[in-house]
Amino acid sequence: MEGLSERIQNSEMEEENLLSVMRRRYDEMSRGQKALIRYISAHTDETAFMTAAQLGAEVGVSESTVVRFAGALGYDGFPAFQKELAHLVRTKLSSIDRMDLAYGNASQSEIINSVLKSDIEKIADTISNVDVKAFESAVETILAARDIYVVGIRSCAPLAGFLSFYLNMMFGHVHLISTNSMTEVFEQMITVNEKDVVIGISFPRYSMRTLKAMEFANDRNAHVISITDSVHSPMNLYSSCNLLARSDNISIVDSLVAPLSLINSLVVALCMKRTDRVIAQLEDLERVWGDYQIYNQDEIDFVDEDSIRNYPKTIYGGK
Repeated sequence: MEGLSERIQNSEMEEENLLSVMRRRYDEMSRGQKALIRYISAHTDETAFMTAAQLGAEVGVSESTVVRFAGALGYDGFPAFQKELAHLVRTKLSSIDRMDLAYGNASQSEIINSVLKSDIEKIADTISNVDVKAFESAVETILAARDIYVVGIRSCAPLAGFLSFYLNMMFGHVHLISTNSMTEVFEQMITVNEKDVVIGISFPRYSMRTLKAMEFANDRNAHVISITDSVHSPMNLYSSCNLLARSDNISIVDSLVAPLSLINSLVVALCMKRTDRVIAQLEDLERVWGDYQIYNQDEIDFVDEDSIRNYPKTIYGGK
C-alpha cells in the first residue's frame, strides 16, 4: 500500500493540503520560514491554537516573520493560515495518515521499541518542564475544596475515572462528570460555586464539552485546574492552575502515559496530606470486603498501613 510520504510526493496529481504545500516549497523559503515549516509539521495540533506571536516565540522568530510566512503561502494574513491549519487538523490529516507517516515501514519489533521509547521521552519531557508551584497550588486547592468535579471526555475518560476513584477515597465529595451531551454537563454541575474545584482533563484533539465545562465553572467563580499538554492549550483559558504533561496523537491510540503519571503524582501528593483518612478508609473497605465476601483471601493483598505511613514524604514536600 502506498505510504503517506509517497502520496505527498505525488501531490501534484491530487488536491494538496497545507502541509504538503509547505514541504514542496521548503527549499525556496528563508531560514526562519524553514524553521516554521519544521515546527508546524511536527506540532500541527498545537500550532492550530497559537497566535502569530506565540508561534514565533516557540520557533525563535519574530511575529512579523510568521505573518510574512503566511503571506508567502498565499494567505491574506495569519488568521486565514491558522483557519486552514485548523481545518487540516480536523479533516485532512487523519489518524491513519499520522500512523502511516510514523510507522508505515516499521517491523513489529521496531513498532514496540519506538512506541515505548516515545512514551519514555514524553515522561522525561514532562519531568523536565514540570511547574512545581502549579503542582503545589493544585494540591492545596483540592484540599481546600468543598466539592471536587472531574471532567474528562472520550479518550480522557479513563484518566478522569482513575483520578476520581482515588480522590473519592480521600475526600468523599467527588463528582465524575459522565456525559454524552453538553446539556448533561450543565445538569451535573449546576450547583458549582466558589467553594468548589473543577479539574478538566483534555489533550489533542481537545474536547469542546470539557472546555465548556471549565468555562461554566469559571463563570460560577469555582477554582479551575487544567490537566493538558501545552501552555497553548485552549483548556488553559479558564483555569488558574495548569498542570502540563506531554501527549502526542500520532497513532490511533493517544499516548496518555505521561498524563497518567502526572495524575498519579497528584494522587500520591494528596494521599500524603490525608494519610490517616486513607488508612481508615482502607481498613473500612477491608471489613466490608470480608463481611460481604467480596474477595477470597487468596485473591487480594491488602494494603500495608506501614507502607503508607512510612512513604518518603519529602519527595512531595510533605512534613
